[in-house]
Amino acid sequence: MKKALNIIPVITLMLFAALLIQPKMASAESDLFYTYTYDYWKLERESPDAYAVDSVSFGNDFKIGHFNNPEGMYIRDNMLYICDTGNNRVVQLKYENDKYSFVREIRDINNNGKTESIVTPYDIYVTSSGEMYIADYGNLRIVHTDSNLNVLGEIYKPEDEETLDADFQFHPQKLVVDTAGRIFVQAENVNKGFMEFENDGEFVGYVGAADVQFDFVDYFKKLISTKAQRDQMEAFVPTEYNNIALDSEGFIYATLGTFESDSVESAKPIRKLNAKGTDILIRNGYFEPIGDVNYANGGGYNGPSKFCDVTVLDNDCYYCLDMNRRRVFGYDFQGNLLYAFGGIGYREGSFKYPVAIGHMGDSLFILDKDLGSITKLTLTEYGKLINEALDTYKIGDYDSSADYWRQVLKLNGNYDLAYIGIGRALLRQDKFEEAMEYFKLKLDYKNYSKAYKLYRKEWIEDHIAYIFTIIVILIVVVFIKNTVQNIRREVNEE
Repeated sequence: MKKALNIIPVITLMLFAALLIQPKMASAESDLFYTYTYDYWKLERESPDAYAVDSVSFGNDFKIGHFNNPEGMYIRDNMLYICDTGNNRVVQLKYENDKYSFVREIRDINNNGKTESIVTPYDIYVTSSGEMYIADYGNLRIVHTDSNLNVLGEIYKPEDEETLDADFQFHPQKLVVDTAGRIFVQAENVNKGFMEFENDGEFVGYVGAADVQFDFVDYFKKLISTKAQRDQMEAFVPTEYNNIALDSEGFIYATLGTFESDSVESAKPIRKLNAKGTDILIRNGYFEPIGDVNYANGGGYNGPSKFCDVTVLDNDCYYCLDMNRRRVFGYDFQGNLLYAFGGIGYREGSFKYPVAIGHMGDSLFILDKDLGSITKLTLTEYGKLINEALDTYKIGDYDSSADYWRQVLKLNGNYDLAYIGIGRALLRQDKFEEAMEYFKLKLDYKNYSKAYKLYRKEWIEDHIAYIFTIIVILIVVVFIKNTVQNIRREVNEE
């Protein structure tokens, strides 16, 4: 009996411990994914979720069968076009009133009265008038149709002996079309940049060739090697782009994922190209926009982030899709990391093999090749505050921008960008000294230096009268002193 009484307190303690542990486990299960950012010291900082999963949809939801290895997705207004590559079709969906509806399945096109099938379509671009450009990978062409699928033009392998080998096969994988009708294509095994075509299909050349990367030691070896030895060495060739997107102003955003792990920063895996093909992406953040700045190797996933797609919102924030660890990295127009989220797995908010990202408004859509799924992500209140802070700053409403950043800080006191955002707003309001305090707090030396120079200039302008008066007084004092000394000297000499 006494032993039984001794056991009761032990059982009570175990039950109490279980009650303490259970809520924590339930909370972990309710978190859809882990959101984080990095501070100045490259330390990962947990963040409130900026996006939440709204829905996950599959081909069977529309009674059209599973998607089979889809490779591309394009969003125009409220229409989604899914390149269901393994099923040799493009599926058009409409998203309206928070619901998808099936529009049509595109398998065949009308080429001058002859019905032709598209084979392994990799990507699609749709103009505002409904014309389509399909990367018809299996047919070695790009096909241009009207909204009724009547062929308007075709692009095959360019006749360019200088840059393309005779046995080169034209496999278009990704493409965009600008407002002038120029077509920019990322093709398989092309490392000279994006192929550019006029609207009539004429080949123009290459745009945005990636920088050649080589090791000086290897280069020296080539200089002293025989021709036979040089032929056996790997050639110095530019890295290949793997995706392309346009922003609202027609600038090209390009991603590349082929680089050595120790050269991710110099490789510049996300670029913004102007009409000349020059990279003009702004990189004013703590770190280059390269995805994870710290990462561990394990579980078969090694090395840095490797972007496979990008989408650009109207406020110039852009979101890069990491095919390595299946994450999304959001950046503002200055290149600051806003947040990162996602991961590998089957849970909502995780991905197995994401291949495409797009947006409708500020909602994100991610296409998963392995799962054959479309995940829609919507902004949380926290994410909306960040977007509002950036939007109001861009239109010049600096007071509102600072107020939104202060609300962000109430939800996440460790969010460095909120402090910097307040500092930038104060800087635009000519409150230089206050701005300096915020920049100093988060070690933003670039903006601090800018604020300090302006503060110093303002201080000098405000005190120029006093400074001038002091200088005049000093000159007068020196003049009087010298005059008195001269008089004394003359008197003494007499």
